[in-house]
Amino acid sequence: MELTALDDHLVDHDVDGYLIDADSTDPNQRYLSGFDAPDPFLTCYTPDGLAVLVSGLEYSRAVTESRADTVKRPTDYDRRRLLSEYGPTEATHRINSAFLADCGVDSVFVPDRFPLSTADGLREQGHTVSVDTDDVLMDIRAVKHADEIDHIRAAQRANETAMAAAESLLAAASIDNDRRLSHEGKPLTSERVKHEIEATLLEDGYGLDSTIVAGGAQAADPHDRGSGPLQADEAIIIDIFPQDKTTGYHADMTRTFCVGEPSETISEWYALTERALDAALGAVEAGASGADVHAAACEVYEDAGLPTFRTDPSTETGFIHTTGHGVGLAIHEQPRLGTEGGELEAGQIITVEPGLYDPDVGGVRIEDIIVVTEAGYENLTDYPRDVVVD
Repeated sequence: MELTALDDHLVDHDVDGYLIDADSTDPNQRYLSGFDAPDPFLTCYTPDGLAVLVSGLEYSRAVTESRADTVKRPTDYDRRRLLSEYGPTEATHRINSAFLADCGVDSVFVPDRFPLSTADGLREQGHTVSVDTDDVLMDIRAVKHADEIDHIRAAQRANETAMAAAESLLAAASIDNDRRLSHEGKPLTSERVKHEIEATLLEDGYGLDSTIVAGGAQAADPHDRGSGPLQADEAIIIDIFPQDKTTGYHADMTRTFCVGEPSETISEWYALTERALDAALGAVEAGASGADVHAAACEVYEDAGLPTFRTDPSTETGFIHTTGHGVGLAIHEQPRLGTEGGELEAGQIITVEPGLYDPDVGGVRIEDIIVVTEAGYENLTDYPRDVVVD
């Protein structure tokens, strides 16, 4: 883990350390501490070392599993006496202050979602607490080292296994007289396909809070999770973004399927979206900007006479989102592929996911996950783009 940029950031702003108070679902906490814990704990980073303050329950595990040079627990600061003298709230503030003193810290930067009670308590104890408006740790996290890339590569392989399970379920479906899909005598629903995806991922050690299986008009809302029976001849968007239960790293991939005969419009949209994806991929390289990549996708749609947010920010149809985003310990992180997207760096992992949407037609989206390289990109996705399910 390379934290020279964080060291420089602290020195440039004359701040002693960087402090996080969160559980390990917070990506910055997981990244900096290297520790997976369900309850909030303090991590204090200085150029001289990393320290964590955890509960007694987590102490021995933090000693062996975290990246910390120093592991402390409240009992190290005479917690019982402080509780009896000051009560639980002030006792916690005094313990936190003593922890920072052990780290040699008077002033700290904190993330913008840092708990207000912790910040106020430290200020009452004489510490200077400032919000890191530059969010330097997020920028550091955006460039992945080799191990992180391997974690995401493995997550993508699991993702593809789950997508194949979903596609197989669609392929096995029959079509009734009303063009509804059924499987083993029961209507095939979004919920049934999601169950297949989640069960497949769980077997491989991956999980996800939700996934998207949206057909017909539901697919016209990019973040509609989808529900109810699925129909033949309609586009079905499946977007899977699993997380490795051990490493915490995500993958992300979308495919659009149709069981039966897609409409002429869906077929045209799919061909355009595949062209937009290829155009965007062709614009990726270190030194290009996220805005460049977004523009390449937009131009394909705009040349075909379709609206995009770039030309019409109020449009409710057409290409109504950005082209992609970073992926890592968070499913959405830096960099962004949009009109304000900054310069891309080698080692960043991004999605590229153009799409078209209209409630009268449905929706189409195709998404790959890639690593930015000096000369272009490495595509971590190895899954077909065929729209019609055989």
